[in-house]
Amino acid sequence: MDFEKFKGLNPDKHNEIFSALIRPRMIEKKMLKLLRQGQISKWFSGIGQEAIAVGATLALEQDEYIFPLHRNLGVFTTRNIPLKKLFEQWKGSSDGFTKGRDRSFHFGTLDYHIIGMISHLGSMLSVADGVSLAHKLDGKQKVSLAFSGDGGTSEGEFHEAINLAAVWDLPVIFLIENNGYGLSTPSQDQFRCNHIADKAIGYGIDSKIIDGNNILEVFHEVSSIAADLRKNPRPFLLECKTFRMRGHEEASGTKYVSKELMDEWKKKDPILNYENYLVDNNILIDGQIQQIKEQIFEEISEAASVFSKIDSLEVTSQNELNDLFREYLPIKITPHGETKEFRFIDAIQEALKIAMKKYDNLIFMGQDIGSYGGVFKITEGFVEEFGESRVRNTPISEAAPLGAALGLTIGGKKAMVEMQFADFVSCGFNQIANNLAKTHYRWGQNSDVVIRMPTGGGAAAGPFHSQSNEAWFFHIPGLKIVYPSTPSDAKGLLLASFEDPNPVLFFEHKGLYRSIREDVHTQEYTIAIGKAKTLLEGEEITFISYGLGVHWCMEVIDELNIDATLIDLRTLVPWDKELVEEGVKSTGKVIVVHEDTEQGGIGGEISAWIGEHCFQHLDAPVMRVCSLDTPIPFNENLEQNFMAKSRLKDKVIQLINW
Repeated sequence: MDFEKFKGLNPDKHNEIFSALIRPRMIEKKMLKLLRQGQISKWFSGIGQEAIAVGATLALEQDEYIFPLHRNLGVFTTRNIPLKKLFEQWKGSSDGFTKGRDRSFHFGTLDYHIIGMISHLGSMLSVADGVSLAHKLDGKQKVSLAFSGDGGTSEGEFHEAINLAAVWDLPVIFLIENNGYGLSTPSQDQFRCNHIADKAIGYGIDSKIIDGNNILEVFHEVSSIAADLRKNPRPFLLECKTFRMRGHEEASGTKYVSKELMDEWKKKDPILNYENYLVDNNILIDGQIQQIKEQIFEEISEAASVFSKIDSLEVTSQNELNDLFREYLPIKITPHGETKEFRFIDAIQEALKIAMKKYDNLIFMGQDIGSYGGVFKITEGFVEEFGESRVRNTPISEAAPLGAALGLTIGGKKAMVEMQFADFVSCGFNQIANNLAKTHYRWGQNSDVVIRMPTGGGAAAGPFHSQSNEAWFFHIPGLKIVYPSTPSDAKGLLLASFEDPNPVLFFEHKGLYRSIREDVHTQEYTIAIGKAKTLLEGEEITFISYGLGVHWCMEVIDELNIDATLIDLRTLVPWDKELVEEGVKSTGKVIVVHEDTEQGGIGGEISAWIGEHCFQHLDAPVMRVCSLDTPIPFNENLEQNFMAKSRLKDKVIQLINW
């Protein structure tokens, strides 16, 4: 291993590097003992590849964000996170970074500028994009560094994140730890290029291959690349050749690795080789090395005392629910001043303009939302008014912008991502369900993100541009879901969504965009998220609906001349149980209407809740009117038959006659 070409470091720096390099190895040996004793539940070993995490971390500035993975203990120790705090995290105690809610390195800490992983490989790379975008917009000369394994480079999110960084010239170092295996799958079964660094050609970015077991080479190369990217922002793909000496995690073992290959890499041990170099060149003597090891051993022994104490974790359901969202005090802004007739689409556009003027840290992202104005022309003229840096066209990509939105939040921004059609959000589902929704609950970082979702059918657009998919997200804790039915509500609820520091999915029915008009206050105002609205009060039947379904209910009520109560939910998560209960009491007969399919739909949850909590007030079964349990068809006649509206009148008559 060639250390000589990196001469010039003084003995104190060598001492610092060696101490940082050996610390994670010594901690791991302790953890493996504790694993065998049942003190920790799982461990992902980085033995054999510590030089990458340690060298890269030493090379960066202390306030530059790092996005590590399973085997990057050296990132955390080199950033000097107190060992007791780390041990509490691995123990799963209330004093850990995640309060026992997640394990190992699945956490972030802004104090140390580290954002840990989730289990879905590749998912944090686009979050690094977002942090770097925030820095670039603020004029900060900073880089972000995101780790990936060789197996993770097969994931679609790897491609999306690097492509987005390339298009936007974001200063991110994508560091690939190529240890030859994705769990047990060797590289030749993962990709056909000779080296992972070769993939950079397709993205139009620079790359390099280095010896990941040479601590000085890692330190030197990352230092050099980072210095260059701070001056000339752009992404860089750095492949570090290495090997892990233990299994993917301890239970999996290493039987799939030949003895010859294992023996070959043992000779390349990053610690043994560096230690020998330091001793052979009289940079450090045996006594100094022993002193370093003894000091680290004492630190580990003291910190490990946490495993012998009883955890004081107080388990209450309310504590868990309290941490689901970032608390905030919404500022109620009542409608005032002049009004103007707005279509639904005009109200949304007006709310977006007000939000952009109010929050100078708000960034819009989406496909074709720039000079084209979006496929529905909602952001038409926004680039001219607010600039390309804040109204950003993305590549045809869903996961990367959604991940970048979380990164923008970490970087102190607010973000809005427009799905061109709500149907396409399936390609970014992981980022919403596992990053945006869970991050605050896991380690306290909120996701100040609004996702706009043009949704719904009625335009004969077929199965992939017409779906009602709000129920996909209704089941995921940590998200708020808003679904207005009128222009005035659309404006007030959208402005409230931007004020809310938590992730909000804002559904906009395309069929309402240009079909309804209403006098809307032109000034800023908000409507509280989670509060439904009673549009009609009657004594015969209570209708509960949202979105376009509200207008279907109105039509049937008028046609049949029903003395009805009509409740517009407006918000689906959290939904207004109190007002729903009042509606049940007012008539004793309830019908829940929505465009989404019946099976697993939101109407089922509302009906079940009414049955459990309001049974004594019912005079008939709660009835649901939903669309067919099929994909939404293209042919206009087939689509009309699919829609809940086609069955609403008959169902209402059935309920009246019950």
